[in-house]
Amino acid sequence: MPTAFLSIGVLAAVLALATVRPINMGVLGLVAAFVVGSLAGGESPDDVLASFPADLFVVLVGVTYLFAIAKNNGTVQWLVDATFRLAGGRTTVIPWAFFLLSTAICGIGALPPAVGAILMPIAMSFAAAHGIRPLLVSILIGLGSTAGSFAPTGLLGIIVHGVQEDNQLATDPLILFASTFLIGTAVAVATFLLLARRQKSTAVRPGKVRAQDGPGAATVPSTSTFLTLQQGLTLLGFVVLTIGALVLDLDIGFLALTVAAVLALAFPAASRTAVKEVSWDIILLVAGILTYVGVLQRNGTIDWLGASVATVDSPLLAALLICLIGAVVSAFASTTGILGAVIPLTVPLVATGEIGAIGFVAALAISSSLVDVSPFSTGGAIAMANAPETERHVVYRGLLRFAGAMAIAGPLLSWSILVAPGWL
Repeated sequence: MPTAFLSIGVLAAVLALATVRPINMGVLGLVAAFVVGSLAGGESPDDVLASFPADLFVVLVGVTYLFAIAKNNGTVQWLVDATFRLAGGRTTVIPWAFFLLSTAICGIGALPPAVGAILMPIAMSFAAAHGIRPLLVSILIGLGSTAGSFAPTGLLGIIVHGVQEDNQLATDPLILFASTFLIGTAVAVATFLLLARRQKSTAVRPGKVRAQDGPGAATVPSTSTFLTLQQGLTLLGFVVLTIGALVLDLDIGFLALTVAAVLALAFPAASRTAVKEVSWDIILLVAGILTYVGVLQRNGTIDWLGASVATVDSPLLAALLICLIGAVVSAFASTTGILGAVIPLTVPLVATGEIGAIGFVAALAISSSLVDVSPFSTGGAIAMANAPETERHVVYRGLLRFAGAMAIAGPLLSWSILVAPGWL
């Protein structure tokens, strides 16, 4: 299909040009969406912009604006200090606390982007304040989402079960959850050992600094444990944001903007410079790339890739290729959407009798979700947007490398354990 080859070639060119030249990849993504959508697809500019991720735009603006206000009025620092006290000064405990929080919240039905939007800014602030690598906490929050999202009560788990039933595929919710949880946790442990190997777990007494202990050492905060009125209302805003997004299923972007607007009206001094602290460069990058991916979905490139792989003579090889495609595409698009589109492609392979539906779908779920901290995903974008400015390039490159590694290792690992043996 000429259109598919053109679309894939343009995407590769965008990635390459943004790597070798100092230009925002989002700008190239928007140009590519216009050129390919107009020339190859006959789309109007309105059609091209139909895939502009307006919901993600609102989430990123709302969350980064709210947390900019919280940083300016001292609320984020208060949370950082309180968390540090609870950890007893052991910085290595904190990434795992965020991992477990992300797992638990996703396991009770929250979408990973909502959890990342709530936890990531606080985690990144803590990392910046106490010598923990921002890349480490961002990856562990993302992996915690993978470990919990496919629980029987997790939203992704519910969606996968529904798609399996609609396509008359065998399903086992507990095996799906156990496999995603165990592999997600194993990857988290490996990542922690790799990235935290130079950080020492150190408990320090209040007011003491132990510089000789390296970046893992920090001072137990000596700031006041009492909240000002402004900080108390900001914390209340966080509670409203959490309950509204996770319990009432309200849009987290608009809810964050609402809370931020109320705080800005009540305390204008702390919010005067907050808009300037919104990470517009990150928002442009993500929005541009996802707009182009939307063009690829409409012109049939994604469907063509999946259908082409499904015609491979060896069902086992075809299963591996589908997992690889799911991983790569999910790094740029919605995991939920990819699973809904790709799981039906498993039907002809399962019908051969050489592939088990339960193991194949679990492998596909793992492959598609381990890359969710890609810089082009909501979680990765929020991580970059909230990382210290001096660390953003490091976080961007680290997340890109991690997602690239998981796009290969995830499918190979899950396929070799869950598909190739034929026991599921």
